[in-house]
Amino acid sequence: MLEPLAPIPGFQPRSGPVVLCIMDGIGLGLGEPDDGVATARTPNLDRMLARLPHTALTAHGTAVGLPADGDMGNSEVGHNAMGAGRVFDQGAKRVNHALASGEAFQTEVWARLVGARTLHLLGLFSDGNVHSHVDHVHAMIERAASDGVHRLRVHVLTDGRDVDQRSALTWVEPLEERLAAHRSEGRDYRVASGGGRMHITMDRYQADWAMVERGWHTHVMGEGRRFPSASAAIRTLYEEDPEIDDQYLPAFVVTGEDGEPSGPIRDGDAVLFFNFRGDRAIEISRAFEQDDFPHFARPDRPEVFYAGIMEYDGDTHIPSQYLVSPPSIDRTVGEYLAGAGLRTFACSETQKFGHVTYFFNGNRSGRIDDALETYLEIPSDSRPFQERPWMKAAEITDAVVEAIGSGAFDHVRLNYANGDMVGHTGKLDAVRIAVEAVDLQIGRLERVVREADGILLVTADHGNADEMWMRKKGVIKCDEQGAPLPRTSHSLNPVPFILYDPRGLSTLRDPDQPGIANIGATLLELCGLQPPADYLPGLVEVR
Repeated sequence: MLEPLAPIPGFQPRSGPVVLCIMDGIGLGLGEPDDGVATARTPNLDRMLARLPHTALTAHGTAVGLPADGDMGNSEVGHNAMGAGRVFDQGAKRVNHALASGEAFQTEVWARLVGARTLHLLGLFSDGNVHSHVDHVHAMIERAASDGVHRLRVHVLTDGRDVDQRSALTWVEPLEERLAAHRSEGRDYRVASGGGRMHITMDRYQADWAMVERGWHTHVMGEGRRFPSASAAIRTLYEEDPEIDDQYLPAFVVTGEDGEPSGPIRDGDAVLFFNFRGDRAIEISRAFEQDDFPHFARPDRPEVFYAGIMEYDGDTHIPSQYLVSPPSIDRTVGEYLAGAGLRTFACSETQKFGHVTYFFNGNRSGRIDDALETYLEIPSDSRPFQERPWMKAAEITDAVVEAIGSGAFDHVRLNYANGDMVGHTGKLDAVRIAVEAVDLQIGRLERVVREADGILLVTADHGNADEMWMRKKGVIKCDEQGAPLPRTSHSLNPVPFILYDPRGLSTLRDPDQPGIANIGATLLELCGLQPPADYLPGLVEVR
């Protein structure tokens, strides 16, 4: 039973709610020409940064539970940190330890994986360390060999989003060499299939089940354009479409010496999905595990043992089998607010709806208290994000303005997905429009918060739109024609934290090394609750 928090003595609540506005992917860059935030027209943010109390928060690396400070933050760990008020070791760090120590290989799950007819390893294949890491795959391949696995297949999802746009061969070629070395020792180890992460398999929030269906046909059924190797597939697809990047590579199937697909998934096989991050792993896991599955036909569905490298949804227990336990995040901000009887409204569009709900609530599905919480998902467009850079920012704001004006809520949180989702396209002009669309809505929020006598906090979960060209040791990387190469991954830049108190009474504190996890205690204090002793200090002096 969660112990309720003590009220702050003498606290006088405002008439309006405490509003947390998360501008996804909008960090504080260096103001270079490729800084899509600094070079966009943002009169509202500019004015707020010039006149209101503000600071910069760390949103990457160890500040959000990742292994090292060179690791990019992401939306999952960012919202976890805000909602937990503390830093928990996250997926990459937990998997690193479990594999390095051998803990993962001592489990019944691993025993069943290596005891199958064929072991299939499926997931995002890069060193982006946001959803997965190639080092984990190589470690499992070597352990499988030492554990006597004779037949192994790897299904590679190319990245181009958390890493350079056309970097797939950086990891695929060494993988092919490793697998060839195992074949020379008598093991049947091969790449079986692949395709871009935004084209097959890795949909999230049920936005596009057709992606998952394409992945099913590719990985499970061995259907797709055939190539003699994954590297040959990638080179050919690059040559055929000079504009395409790894995110959107068409699906491909690798053939054996007989010209037939080398690795369809069959009865008696085992499949390990090696992404450690959950949002883009849930749907493919459901396709493998669920008998009652309405989203697409699965002809000749094979009987396999399926596992994730982690559990992706702790409430619905997807998948049912996994190698490494996810972080157990307890005593979240949402739980304490509900425990105090405070009413919450959370809203975003489909692409980030799970972040202001599931991830913010410590990887917990559903509402904490149905009577006290209202969650609203605005359906995202299905068009490419660079074609709709405004996304659903206006519709989200419409809903939030109505919620604030109703007087029915004590806390409101929302996420604008634009800076992140459009940032991942690498299209600088579209990114500027995306940032400007968010800025326009920030102005609307500011007005309604003032009218309601609330408090507005404006921040972000990580950077992205603030650095749109690739650099190496500070030097911009260019193509053969001298044009800067687009950056599609998150940045390591800090994020803004802006305090808007219409009464002008609240001021900022200056805690040591502030990060986005400090937002948890901030929200509780602004709602009149004394944070738990182990929460990181709040950022606002409550008055």
